[in-house]
Amino acid sequence: MTLILTNDDGIDAPGIRALQRALDGNGIIVAPKEHLSGCGHQVTTDRPIHVGRPTVPEKSDTEYAVGGTPADCSRLAITHLCPDVEWVLSGINAGGNLGVDVYMSGTVAAVREAVIFGIPGIAISHWIKKPLVIDWERATKWTAMLLADLFSRPLDPGSFWNVNLPHLEPGAAEPDLVLCKPSTHPLPVQYRIEEDQYYYIGEYGKRDRAAGTDVDVCFYGNIAVTKLSL
Repeated sequence: MTLILTNDDGIDAPGIRALQRALDGNGIIVAPKEHLSGCGHQVTTDRPIHVGRPTVPEKSDTEYAVGGTPADCSRLAITHLCPDVEWVLSGINAGGNLGVDVYMSGTVAAVREAVIFGIPGIAISHWIKKPLVIDWERATKWTAMLLADLFSRPLDPGSFWNVNLPHLEPGAAEPDLVLCKPSTHPLPVQYRIEEDQYYYIGEYGKRDRAAGTDVDVCFYGNIAVTKLSL
């Protein structure tokens, strides 16, 4: 298969390299040059978009650093850089994209943009449970396993997979892959007010985790997989 790999953490982020390792080095990377987490489905139409190429010969046809958003990356990949693409994979994002996060997530937007063009996709994120640090080798192993599973599942036109990896303690039992429904509850919204300045202080880990939703599945320690539609 011809695969496009992208993200919203930037082309130098460890997550996209972990995703590529999960695919045994396959895939063409078309990723933002800069970190753009939380940019949502923003696209660039009012200025040129620079597309940089690596100077290393062996990567000259497999990596593109884009001076735009994750959705821009998918647009350019599908329409110009790799028109024979069969899947768009986005991630592995450093941070969860659970429930209503998908409306703010650049990681998910890259896949959603591909689906608009009729290309199936999978967005993959890794919840961060502070003070733990992501074990990218472990995330790579889980991603290889889940991709083998999801590639074999039927996917309706206009739909895509959104995956969230749990953050487990070292030595914890391996997680199960659980198909579940996305949470529709809002994120914790609290602000600290200092004069006319409002500082967001909501705690991600204290969000509603209704039973059976992706938030609950992931926080419980399993791999949460939801099928989303346009």
